[in-house]
Amino acid sequence: MDVILLEKVTKLGDLGDKVKVKSGFGRNFLIPHGKAVQATEASIAEFESRRAELQAAADASFAAAQTRGEAMKELSLTIEANAGDEGKLFGSIGTKDIADAVTAAGHDIQKSEVRMPTGAIREVGAYEITLQFHSDVTVDVSIAVVAEA
Repeated sequence: MDVILLEKVTKLGDLGDKVKVKSGFGRNFLIPHGKAVQATEASIAEFESRRAELQAAADASFAAAQTRGEAMKELSLTIEANAGDEGKLFGSIGTKDIADAVTAAGHDIQKSEVRMPTGAIREVGAYEITLQFHSDVTVDVSIAVVAEA
């Protein structure tokens, strides 16, 4: 299936690129989320007429993501969790827990913007977590997981 990208998609292409994707990926993700349209003669003509508008929206989104990234560049968090004597957590810390901790620190973030290095955190220690605000804007945040007193 050929689609025209309406915004930059990581590992796929940039705004305006005509790419070939698997039918399910196009029908179930790209088109419903407004990231692409099917490449037909009519949609190509419509895209060309809206290119400047879409480019301006993409630039504004990138600028907003950069601003958010700069605000969180030096962010360091401590998360308390219930842990055993050997440092193993009773449960785990996932993307929702990290997003809640960043929001509590005064920054607005969605759990879908948190990129975990290796699944959930299951031990006490220091970790580097990546926050991705845009396909080109990522920020590393240091998180210390400590046992509750």
